[in-house]
Amino acid sequence: MNLSETERSGWVAALTRWSIAHRWTVIVTWLVLALAGAAAAQSGNRLSFAFDLPGQPAYETNQRILGSFGSGGSNPPLLVVARLPDGGLSSPQAQGELQVLDERVRRAVPGARIASALGDPASAASYVSKDGRTTFAMVYPVPDFTSADPYTKALPALEDALSATRVGGEPVRITGASVLAAGGSSSSTSVLVETILAGVAALVVLAIVFGSLLALLPLLIAAIAIPTTFVGIYALTYATTMSTLVQNIVALVGLGVAIDYALLVVTRWREERAAGRTNRDAVLASASTAGNSVVFSGITVTVSLAALTLTSVPFLRSIGLAGMLIPLISVAVCITLLPVILDAAGSRLEWPRKRPPATVSRMWTTIAAWVVRHRIAAAVGALALVAALIIPVFSLQLGQPQAAAQATTASAQARAGLQALTDSGIGAGVLRPTEIVLPADRSFTAPHGITLVQPAAWNRDDIHVAAAWSSADASTDAGEAALSQLQAAADVTPGAQIGGSPAQDRDFIDALYGSNLWIIIAVITVVTLLLLSRALHSIWLPVKALLLNAISLAAAFGVLTLVWQKGHGSELFSSPATGAITLWVPLAVFALLFGLSMDYEVFILTRINEEYAAGHTTDTAVIRGIGHTGRLVSSGALILVFAFVALGGVPQTDVKILSTGLAAGIILDATIIRGVLAPALVSLFGNLNWWLPSPAQRLLRITPIRPQNPPSSSPPQEQTAYKTDSTSP
Repeated sequence: MNLSETERSGWVAALTRWSIAHRWTVIVTWLVLALAGAAAAQSGNRLSFAFDLPGQPAYETNQRILGSFGSGGSNPPLLVVARLPDGGLSSPQAQGELQVLDERVRRAVPGARIASALGDPASAASYVSKDGRTTFAMVYPVPDFTSADPYTKALPALEDALSATRVGGEPVRITGASVLAAGGSSSSTSVLVETILAGVAALVVLAIVFGSLLALLPLLIAAIAIPTTFVGIYALTYATTMSTLVQNIVALVGLGVAIDYALLVVTRWREERAAGRTNRDAVLASASTAGNSVVFSGITVTVSLAALTLTSVPFLRSIGLAGMLIPLISVAVCITLLPVILDAAGSRLEWPRKRPPATVSRMWTTIAAWVVRHRIAAAVGALALVAALIIPVFSLQLGQPQAAAQATTASAQARAGLQALTDSGIGAGVLRPTEIVLPADRSFTAPHGITLVQPAAWNRDDIHVAAAWSSADASTDAGEAALSQLQAAADVTPGAQIGGSPAQDRDFIDALYGSNLWIIIAVITVVTLLLLSRALHSIWLPVKALLLNAISLAAAFGVLTLVWQKGHGSELFSSPATGAITLWVPLAVFALLFGLSMDYEVFILTRINEEYAAGHTTDTAVIRGIGHTGRLVSSGALILVFAFVALGGVPQTDVKILSTGLAAGIILDATIIRGVLAPALVSLFGNLNWWLPSPAQRLLRITPIRPQNPPSSSPPQEQTAYKTDSTSP
């Protein structure tokens, strides 16, 4: 069976032919890049842990505090919590023991900014609970910006210095927002370990899908694409700030994307060989069909991740830049190195299979046939299920996870310290106080119900700093209301500026989710629509794809809100409700899921297009398209879910929230959205899917996929007589 003119044309096919003709050049080039990337990945010291917000008022105030005092600002304090003896703060025993405690704290963290009942006698009552039995000291160590935890050195020093210290006969407890957020661990699961775990899970899935040495091939492609991406990341560190989080994102998302693309090409190569083509022709045919789909998918993922590069937040921009690299490099490997391997190894990759490989999934063919036969019921049922998941989105609240939720994975000491603060009535608000910068000749009056301290020692460079908090956690509605009251008070105090962690969080929300975000989303939507219109030779199919993406994303956000913010199911993570979704997570989920889920839509629709162009009715094209791609999509989705589960293995709550959103989104998208709703809608609209008015043809420079017939949505009359897999889904 010879290649058609269409299969021989196109730049992807030309590049594949060139790669095969220069196989050793291609192999050596990719091996060198992968080895260079493996070395570059070890240069983690060039990556940043900073969460800067240049130009935002609270961030600039925090930088001013940090510049003058060397501590504080966006870095909340450590809290040393003690139980006072009978007689409370005024007892001689308490005075003596607290004096020893203060001295040991100062020696343990030299240069720290400290406030306590003894060090700030003018506000001594502010550091003691109403029952007079619990007190605390606020300790702002000099932060270490070379680590994810700014107090990675100060905390162990403080713990060692106070390990034998007793106040009122009881040990003192050290807690704080950073201690609770770290999950009780100074180190999380390494990127290498996460990737290996996800890779092993992927190998199991691929072994089930292929049952031969082919199972190793997609993993090999990922093993080349991921380290090669780190070459680009390393180069970018010389031009811009790159966050340490890019390592996790590139390794795990890259694993899923590279395997997805390789799966599509390898599956099509198998199909072409089963149809009677020679091995070389099968390689070239898979490149001109599946290879083109991979290229469009990779560009679509890249465009979606451009959302992050257009934000004003450096660490999210870096995730966007790194995220854009991985699909592009994965595409490059799949259309150059993968064809070379398939051409050289050929049928030997099928070992130890003893029967010809199947080309169509019986299970997905049956599902698609049922969906087409009951398209209205399938569409309504899928939409009803998704709508139920979307409803919680309307109560989504952005903020830092509440302390009570983070405490579940923290150390026993940090939990005990938080418990003492909340039980005594001091509350969790003191974990993340608001800092107020004032001119040296100004004082500040706190609103009713808010505690304010202005230690005399916190004076430097003609300014002094005050700290204020309410009893409510800063991430709660009451905590946010307190921040608004403090901002209002600062607005009427000449020279006053608001800083601290809660204020910077508020600026973060303004910077990320302000009016510019809608402009970014609009640009991405238009560009994606144009790309898909050219790829699919249709106007309606891209519009439908974008609408389904929006529904899929909304459902993923609904799951996030339901599980984490509301706590329905968070017990699976040994965590109560967080009360809020971490500020940056929704945008990261949007950018990553938009591209990844569009991958599946492109895979499915390009195959349906191909079947429709071959002369099949819309309904038969849907059944055949899903039959050919259903197993590919479900296998790729399962691998991505395993990757995100591995990502969620770290102790930090915000990373768990991110991994939950990504995993839930992929599961929903690959099953309900692409497996049921998408084919039901394509079947429902019949030939209207390929409606292409003349102005659109001229503007986009595309032609109809075949001569247009009157729209039809009649039930399928054709028999789908083609080879199916009788043993695997």
